[in-house]
Amino acid sequence: MTVEQIAKVCHEANRAYCETTGIMVGPTWEQAPVEQREGVIKGVHYALSIAMPVPSDMHRAWLKEKRAQGWTRGAVKDDVKKQHPCCVPYDELPQEQKVKDKLFIAVISALRGLVEASKDLQCFRSGC
Repeated sequence: MTVEQIAKVCHEANRAYCETTGIMVGPTWEQAPVEQREGVIKGVHYALSIAMPVPSDMHRAWLKEKRAQGWTRGAVKDDVKKQHPCCVPYDELPQEQKVKDKLFIAVISALRGLVEASKDLQCFRSGC
């Protein structure tokens, strides 16, 4: 299994969670903008690069990436204005958003063994 395949599973699990909890549901993996897919892939790479990822660290890495891209906090997600309601420290996130980080890690943990021996992860770790 590749990192991109794991990212797709994470993305779709997130969509299912959002749909069942009433959080705004984003596009499918195939319909998601390239930047969004790349962000999920980066998150998977990050989680796989450390032995025991924790939700607050995952969010901190996501927030750092968003801020580097010029995103700020906004009432709703707006790709044009680069605003997102989750551009806050982890402790300030609503519980439903914290669960999304836990779900992301759980999916990666469940699938980690399928990618550990793959060239995809070895290449990521060695920088090729």
